[in-house]
Amino acid sequence: MPDRSRSSIALWSCLVPITYVIHIAEEFYGGEGYPAYLKRLRGVELSPTKFLVGQAIGLGLIIIGLLIARRLNFPKQLLIILGAVVMVNGFSHLGTSLFYREYTPGLITGVLIWIPLGVVTLISFKRGLSVRRYWLYVAIGIAINAAVAVITLKGGRT
Repeated sequence: MPDRSRSSIALWSCLVPITYVIHIAEEFYGGEGYPAYLKRLRGVELSPTKFLVGQAIGLGLIIIGLLIARRLNFPKQLLIILGAVVMVNGFSHLGTSLFYREYTPGLITGVLIWIPLGVVTLISFKRGLSVRRYWLYVAIGIAINAAVAVITLKGGRT
């Protein structure tokens, strides 16, 4: 792998967890906070503690995944998956805000950071992958986002 590609992978591998922490901070502190917003909007009980524990688990899984992907030589593939996750999450915040015509905790970082990061990631790491594999990784990212949404709407219960 050329040095340029390695440096891009290293940069993106740092950007995803860093932007995750920024996004979670906005979800927690933005507006009424995501747990209160979820309770008001959908009647879902998700305590602030459960929210933060879930996010800490998510962050840990991202970091462990990135380390394993680097070690086993599939960082581009995981970055495409994560790019799809963050992009879809950003669009989810945008869509919900537009639908309800109100601020949703996570909207600002979703639109200003995660949608662009996701799009650029998906474009940047597409080269060298078959079309079929590329869309498989994107689909996995979308499925992860859907699974997280289902768990969230169940109040953190699996």
